[in-house]
Amino acid sequence: MSTNIYVVIMAGGSGTRFWPYSRDAKPKQFLDVLGTGRSLLQMTFDRFTEITTPDKIWVVSNEKYDALIKEQLPELESHQILLETEKRNTAPCIAYASYKIMKKDPNAVLVVSPSDHAIFKEKEFKEVISTSVDSAASEEKLITIGIRPNRPETGYGYIQYISEPGVPVKKVKTFTEKPEADLAAKFLESGDFLWNSGIFVWSIDSIIKAFEKHDEEIASLFADGLSEYYTDNEQLFIKKAYSQCKNISIDYAIMEKANNVYVVPGDFGWSDLGSWNALHEIKSKDEDENVIEGSVMTYDSKDNYIKGRKGKITVVQGCEGMLIADFDDVLLVCKKEDSSVFRDFITDVKAEKGDKFV
Repeated sequence: MSTNIYVVIMAGGSGTRFWPYSRDAKPKQFLDVLGTGRSLLQMTFDRFTEITTPDKIWVVSNEKYDALIKEQLPELESHQILLETEKRNTAPCIAYASYKIMKKDPNAVLVVSPSDHAIFKEKEFKEVISTSVDSAASEEKLITIGIRPNRPETGYGYIQYISEPGVPVKKVKTFTEKPEADLAAKFLESGDFLWNSGIFVWSIDSIIKAFEKHDEEIASLFADGLSEYYTDNEQLFIKKAYSQCKNISIDYAIMEKANNVYVVPGDFGWSDLGSWNALHEIKSKDEDENVIEGSVMTYDSKDNYIKGRKGKITVVQGCEGMLIADFDDVLLVCKKEDSSVFRDFITDVKAEKGDKFV
């Protein structure tokens, strides 16, 4: 692969659907969710060292996670850690990294990735990234990585592509955000829809042109920082820029507007680990489809995620499809699939019991 591949890891999420394991002070990307001895952020970093050198792997996150990032990734220089002062979604995050990297290396190809995904087929993943990088380096394309769906999932966005046999980089036809179950089933049946992984590949030139064309406001804000990046004034500039910047995803700001959007289909054992339910899918289970962590005894119970506490026996009877998660200060019992209600839990707990529980 080309030597000027830069990887931008987006690590600013709060992981609310993983509460109470994931907390505001230490969200899921900083946790060893899979029990490997490495956090999700560290696993993402490790994965990309197979694709480029550590000095070209950059992390964008909220300023309150600065110490955590430095602790978990001591390989990074300070200029490789981009600290956002406010949450503004993925478009400002990507714009900040793109304009800063452009100042350093205007010929760079960027791979943009979330920090909290699981990928189990590393070789296949590397091949998909290589195909995408080669295409993005040679043509003005905005490339997203699509995942071949294996079920009518309603929690993911979908990408429809124009089918061209033998052509690995396919033109995108439509984007659809989190469809209803019936529509998701039709997408699966049609065979020309992919899950949107949130992983992107493009040249610096292509993404800067896209911002200038489709979101002049964001382009102007971060272009104004070209004289400030890599200086002592950078963080002051970023604070001002983020206070003026709208909250918008890269999908809405760029991908759904541009006409040079392509997708590379992938099948590399991917999970976005967005919820307890997603983690249940990939974890080892007992004969009743229960994920068991800790000293747990089950009776007439199936399809549960039960996380007990060390030094404490948990006995569960007559439960199906439940999450039972016992932590020092919070015991959570709820439907495993109802991840959308976690924001309500957090809001109410914060209001009634205080910040320390969230």
